[in-house]
Order: sequence, then structure tokens, then C-alpha cells
Amino acid sequence: MIIAIFNTLFIFNHSNLLITLQLWKTNIQDFKYYLQVEKSLSENSVVSYESDIHKLMVFIELYHPSKKPADVTLQDLQEFLKYISEFHFTETTQSRIISGIKHFFKFLILENYIQVNPAELLETPRINRKLPVFLSVEEIDTMLSLIDRSTPEGERNLAMLETMYSCGLRVSELISLKLSDLHINDGFISVIGKGDKQRLVPIGKSALKLIDNYTTHHRHHINIKKNSEDMIFLSRRGTPITRQMVFYVIKDLAEKAGIKKKLSPHTFRHSFATHLVEGGADLRAVQEMLGHESITTTEIYTHLDQYFLRENILSYHPRNKQ
Repeated sequence: MIIAIFNTLFIFNHSNLLITLQLWKTNIQDFKYYLQVEKSLSENSVVSYESDIHKLMVFIELYHPSKKPADVTLQDLQEFLKYISEFHFTETTQSRIISGIKHFFKFLILENYIQVNPAELLETPRINRKLPVFLSVEEIDTMLSLIDRSTPEGERNLAMLETMYSCGLRVSELISLKLSDLHINDGFISVIGKGDKQRLVPIGKSALKLIDNYTTHHRHHINIKKNSEDMIFLSRRGTPITRQMVFYVIKDLAEKAGIKKKLSPHTFRHSFATHLVEGGADLRAVQEMLGHESITTTEIYTHLDQYFLRENILSYHPRNKQ
């Protein structure tokens, strides 16, 4: 009799746990759909948020297995943050995880899945933002001058890097740039940024001239693959160039130029913004060109500007000369 009761309770509890787990999975799936359709976030952002909520689900399953999303408390979330801190995630990663959790529970409130938001008072750690690495105008000119223009790939690389620097593009924006995005007469290009948001970015005559040279004299000799006909920058195989190839090109040129800085494709974007701010460009205008959602993201370049000014003052002031 006792064994029968025990088996019944075990089956009942196991069944409840399965129902709870399924509820978590359903809520996460609904949240993912919400981010994709209603918030129009990029695939990378959606994947990151989904992964972060999965981490929370696994934690709850381990330490509070009977708790549904509606049962989670602020204390549970604080325990979870302590739990993930032991995995030595960076402050930036922890901040993103907290952001994902806050968005998740806001969504549950919005859909009336829960009545109280346990993440409302959850604190985000302060992030000590590092100043991004950037290149001087002379360093960029040196790198571009070392490109071998005797090959079709060289002409492509020159047009590609000049466009990235001229327009401050993300590497994802650069490799997805299309011929139909060029508004040559107006001096603009259409760019699809984060969250599939479109913006118009001014493009300089030098970049346009190099793109025209590449597309007119070199690109049409490539056996262009189906669905790649409108893409500007192509590989030898006739497919869109990859971010890995852009990184390789930049790394190779930096080595040839003797530049020891740790560079990435994003360095050209940082350099674009830094040089604009150093030249006195309006911060709001820089924000628009970069496609930053918040002005606080763009404000990092004012710190770079201050650093630039400090270095110049210390270098040229007579009291600092030995």
C-alpha cells in the first residue's frame, strides 16, 4: 500500500515537473516570436536573448524545479545572477543576460501570463567601458596604399575598405551591401542595420569612384552565383564576401604596415566616428550615420576626442617638453 502511494506521488510530481518545464519552453518560444516579429530584432540578438532565458530556465529547473515563470521571485533572479557570476562571465555579458531577463518578464506581463514582474528591481552591473581601438588617418592611408591593385581582389579590397571607412559601416552592413543600395546621384547609400532598420548614409566621391572601378572593370568577369547578382563585394567563387575574409584582409594589411594594434573590421568604423568627432562633427549627426539607437553609445567617441586633445596638449605644451 505504501509503495503504491509512493509510486502515485512520484508519477504525480514527475508529471507536474514536465508540465512546468513545458510551460517554460512555450513561454520562451512565444518570447522568441515576439522579438522576431513585433520587435524586429536581428537574428543574432534573438538567439542571444533566447540563450540567456534558457540559462535561467536551467537554473530554476536545478534549484527550484516546481517553479513556473509566474512563480519566480526577485530573490530567485538574484540567486541566478550570483550563480552565473561564478562562471566568470564578463560584465558586458552579465548585463546582456539581465537585459534579456527584463525583456522576458516584461513580455510575460504584456501577454498577461504573469501579474507581477520580478525583474523590475533587478540591478544591472556597472560596465567600465573600454575605449575602442582606432586607426589614425595616416595608418589607414598606409594600409590602403599597400593593397596590390594589379589583381581583381585588390581592386575589390580597396573599394571595400574605403567604403567601410568612408561610411562607418558594420562588417555585416558592408558584406550585405547591394548595387541597388547605391544612390550615386544623391551621394548616399541605403544600409540595413541592426534590427533590420534602414538608414541613409553619405558616401564620399573616393569610395564611389573605387566602387565604380571595381564593378565596371573587375566584378563582371566573375561567374556570379544565383541570388548574388545584386551583391557588390563578391568572392572569387561569385558569392558574397564573408566577414572572415574582411577580417583576414585587414589583418594582413596591418601586418604589412607594421601596425601592432589589435584590429578588427569594426576598427574602421571606430576610426570613422573618431575622426568625425575630432573634426568637430555634431554628435547627433554621427549617431545617425552610425545607426546607434542611443546617443550614449555614440558618446564614447567624445572620450576618444578628449584623449586625442590631451595627448596633443601634453606633446606640444612647453612645460611638458624635456
